Amino acid sequence: MNILNKIGRILLTVAKYLSLVFFAFAAVLPVVSCFITAFKTDTEYQTTNVMTMPQSWLYFDNFVQAFKKAGMARAFMNSTIILVCVLFFSVMIGTQLAYVLNRFKFFGNTVIRALFLFASQLPGVAMQIAVYEIMYNLGLINSLAGYIIMMCGTDIIAIYIYIQFFENIDYSLDESAIIDGANYFTIFYKVLFPLLKPAIVTSCILKGVGTYNEYYCASLYLQDKKKYATVATSLYTFVGPLGSKYNLICAGVIISLLPALIVFILCQKQIYSGLTAGAVKG
Repeated sequence: MNILNKIGRILLTVAKYLSLVFFAFAAVLPVVSCFITAFKTDTEYQTTNVMTMPQSWLYFDNFVQAFKKAGMARAFMNSTIILVCVLFFSVMIGTQLAYVLNRFKFFGNTVIRALFLFASQLPGVAMQIAVYEIMYNLGLINSLAGYIIMMCGTDIIAIYIYIQFFENIDYSLDESAIIDGANYFTIFYKVLFPLLKPAIVTSCILKGVGTYNEYYCASLYLQDKKKYATVATSLYTFVGPLGSKYNLICAGVIISLLPALIVFILCQKQIYSGLTAGAVKG
């Protein structure tokens, strides 16, 4: 019986590792394929398999064409402006709202939380008609500022992350600050806000990745692609009715990944510390 149990545990362990290897391979394969395709000429791409190595790894013409034809310089500038503004206002609005909902008990507090929870269950696509009508009536269509305002909309997941962190911060800090003569704004900005760093890092990663890769709303609301193109929408330049130039698209994808990769390499210590601190309760 013990032998059967040992064999069962061994088989279970092997199955776990095999499943991890399989899913890791499935996640890495598209990236490897994209990287290989980015260095192929048009003829190579049309006549070879996607996993066939290019004749030369020094063929950078795809990257040059992708950067110039897709207008990626302007796209990077627009995406950077959008990302910085959205993260800044989302953090400030979200943390203050979570502070009010957690620290102050007032009539309607529970109702507001319930409405946030209800709103998180609604599919975003189903609300686009109402959102588009509001944006149109306010004259915010085809406007970078309008798109930023829309993307700064209440991030419900981030708010719950902030609320969770506020619940783990002892009320004695607030009471001590009040005794020292601090008002609520001072308590928030000088005492509590610095303690939210792990939660802010976590929410910024989630919000930042979603904003940087966002395509649907950017394509819908920023209709002047030459002036208001983002990194995600600029790649659509190489897609047309006569076919898609996937070697240029893959080159553009690699270029678009570089800023995120550089930020991750430079800030990985802060990112890991924020995420691990965010995973520890108490």
